[in-house]
Amino acid sequence: MGCASSPRLSGIPPTHLKKRSEITEFRPESVAARRSQGVRALGFCSLVSPKIHSSRVTALPDSEDGGFTDGTPTPLLDIVDNPIHLKNLSLKELQQLAEEVRSQLCSILAAAQKPSKASLAVVELTVAIHHVFHAPADKILWDIGEQTYAHKMLTGRRSLMHTIRQKDGLSGFTSRSESEYDPFGAGHGCSSISAGLGMAIARDLKGKRERIVTVISNGTTMSGQVYEAMSNVGHLDSDMVVILNDSRHSLHPTVEEGGKTSINALSSTISKIQSSKSFRKFREAAKGVTKKIGKGMHEWAAKVDEFARGMVGPTGSTLFEELGLYYVGPVDGHNIEDLVCVLQEVASLDSMGPVLVHVITKENQMHSQFETLGTIKQGLENSMASSLFRTYTDCFVEALILEAERDKDIVMVYGGSGMEPSLLSFRDKFPYRFFDVGMAEQHAVTFSAGLSCGGMKPFCIIPSTFLQRAFDQVVHDVDRQKIPVRFVISSAGLVGSNGPVMSGAFDITFMSCLPNMIVMAPSDEDELVDMVATAAMVDDRPICFRFPRGALVRTDKSICQGMPIEIGKGKVLAEGKRIALLGYGSMVQNCLKARLLLLELGVEVTVADARFCKPLDIGLLRRLCENHEFLLTVEEGSIGGFGSHVSQFIVLDGRLDGRTKWRPIVLPDNYIEHASPSEQLAAAGLTGHHIAATALSLLGRTREALQLMC
Repeated sequence: MGCASSPRLSGIPPTHLKKRSEITEFRPESVAARRSQGVRALGFCSLVSPKIHSSRVTALPDSEDGGFTDGTPTPLLDIVDNPIHLKNLSLKELQQLAEEVRSQLCSILAAAQKPSKASLAVVELTVAIHHVFHAPADKILWDIGEQTYAHKMLTGRRSLMHTIRQKDGLSGFTSRSESEYDPFGAGHGCSSISAGLGMAIARDLKGKRERIVTVISNGTTMSGQVYEAMSNVGHLDSDMVVILNDSRHSLHPTVEEGGKTSINALSSTISKIQSSKSFRKFREAAKGVTKKIGKGMHEWAAKVDEFARGMVGPTGSTLFEELGLYYVGPVDGHNIEDLVCVLQEVASLDSMGPVLVHVITKENQMHSQFETLGTIKQGLENSMASSLFRTYTDCFVEALILEAERDKDIVMVYGGSGMEPSLLSFRDKFPYRFFDVGMAEQHAVTFSAGLSCGGMKPFCIIPSTFLQRAFDQVVHDVDRQKIPVRFVISSAGLVGSNGPVMSGAFDITFMSCLPNMIVMAPSDEDELVDMVATAAMVDDRPICFRFPRGALVRTDKSICQGMPIEIGKGKVLAEGKRIALLGYGSMVQNCLKARLLLLELGVEVTVADARFCKPLDIGLLRRLCENHEFLLTVEEGSIGGFGSHVSQFIVLDGRLDGRTKWRPIVLPDNYIEHASPSEQLAAAGLTGHHIAATALSLLGRTREALQLMC
């Protein structure tokens, strides 16, 4: 089958060798030799400059303080500055390298309190990919950011791994501006095949020869874009490799548990045979013979071939064949030998079209020394969190359960990735009224519309950043038809360490522009409960409300039945003079903080809670304009949202023709990079201090405004 213990560098196409001349120059005799001579003595500095060019991290200086290590020896990892250093490692050394990567990842992610399962599951796969393929000339694309941490460690970013998702640190996702080894940014998932196909076609048109490798996961196979891309891949028949990282052991798992795809000696042997060039050529030749014999014989042979492959592959494997991708698998994702063998054969299939490699991994690949510690630590954190804090999502679910107990037509539909655990309590209470469609947001919206047309009351929960992908369905399948779907927009606004990839900056703008949509946002958990009751009551048009992610609400009181709010009615929380702060959603709390700061300086301001962006409380707006010289609107959303609706009204109502001056405070017109929530709010100018400083500036007290920001 042609599987060797290391990649055949001589098999690289000539055009590859011209672009990657350094590959042919890299010929150390052994790992021991490299260890004794030192990395830099071998001239590895010439491969990748240690400086950062164009904001990219291509290689990093050695860490003197060892801030990224837990003290566990990592002799192989210490000599890997970039993927070229994996080329001449033996299978045994590759396995050891994988263990060292896993050990250090466990340490780094445990210290940073970041999710680790997805990253640890693909360590061997990542090592095998970089051993076989030749990045950055070959393009390796990932769908999910959390699966790329081992990739980052092996591509010159190891010494900065302890800064991941921190302010001015490494991104939690692949980033074109961060490294030349990241050819495309991994965002919400589902994009890698589409982008990879574009790169493959561009390669073909330009006459180049680099390989395109994309890694997808079970979560992304729930999205329609993946199948749209696969269908186009099969139609265009361009060379590329799609690797399905199947961490749930099934292509189509049930909610309760996935069916087990068995990995054994027979399946491994079959996968190696499938991936071999000789078998692929034999299969293509057989197809050509049956075509010449006749249409009937060809169709019969195709059915036999499909049946045979369905017998040896897992459930759903023939789907990829129907889409035009040659299926190879299943492959044990933690067996370096099998991975390297199959990937080497797949890499050698030039001009043989697209290939899908089905890799089985386990997400419980915690390094042994961290398993017990991690379990204890997680248990303590969960215990403390449950006893002291609740999130907005917790409050929402509790309120919805109360409404669902009273109204049997209420159902929950969830679309997106990374479902918060509290949502499962609704499923446990009402198993037949809970629907998790995964990363199929477009389907979630239209499915909810169908439920509503059938007489149910769907609450469609989609994180703000994922709702963007379903906007067309929101417009045509819901709003245009005035179908009463209740959109619950979670993770709204800035999201801390997840940065701009998961930020919910635009939902106020794109939801409030729809003619029939009711748009509201609670300022605290009590209003959230009331808005759940309000949404349940509305049955003649769509309605939505947003709340932030990770906003912890310290409360010991239990959730009571909500009271519906009059549609389009805000309220005044504090009376003052000259300046009115009109907050929307979570920013009402920051307006109240600004008020306290201003009181210390002898300035009394009015604070109002808009509650609704659409319809606006016209009476409240007129009253604020009549009684104040300055009106400030504050929202954690982009330009074009709540403030724009306020300005549209007060301009047409003639309120800006007199003495009233209006100032909007919104998110800046740029993406806020990952940092802590407080750091992001400060960068966006949305803290209580920023709001108070703006008010002081309007009063001409510029010096005090500057002092307030110091």
